[in-house]
Amino acid sequence: MADSRLDPVRIDVAQLVQRSVASLYSHLVTRPTGRAVRLAIESQLLEAGDPSVSVIDFSEVTILDFSCADEVVARLLKAYLEDERPKDAFFLFRGVQAWHQEPIEAVLERQKLAAVIQPVGGSVQLVGTVTPGERDVWSEVERRGYMPAESASETFDGEDARIALARIVTRRLVFAGPEGGIHSLGALANPGSQLSST
Repeated sequence: MADSRLDPVRIDVAQLVQRSVASLYSHLVTRPTGRAVRLAIESQLLEAGDPSVSVIDFSEVTILDFSCADEVVARLLKAYLEDERPKDAFFLFRGVQAWHQEPIEAVLERQKLAAVIQPVGGSVQLVGTVTPGERDVWSEVERRGYMPAESASETFDGEDARIALARIVTRRLVFAGPEGGIHSLGALANPGSQLSST
């Protein structure tokens, strides 16, 4: 079994705001601003490998309103959950400040979505609409970073756990590699993460 590297695509939202809307400030306010930033993110993703894990960095964004959270987080996620998605992309939202988290969680919950975020100085979290079973399975995968197929089968051997694992794979909250192993997005977002392939 050979290994191939999955390099994360790092996208600085503050820089995209400044480039996309010619603003000196890193304020994500108004829906047109959010739409412009989302389109710029999607444009960058077209140049990335397939599959890719995209680290969307909010650390320099000073203001995030609900309409921009909807465009840059919820609508972006929805586009890549579709069967006809533009490419095979997974997302981790990094540098999330306390004042970003409220609008992000609100738009996710309203649309029954979930996302993997990493607050500034904190560990990776699962936010949005998830069942307790999905959260438990996600937490175990995140704790381990990678679970070979056999280990995942042994760990999640009950029907409820298997269903929860299938759900978080379908919802793109973890990555199921071509070899059947399960990768956490937190581990994949770090340089040097490996994907096994046959």
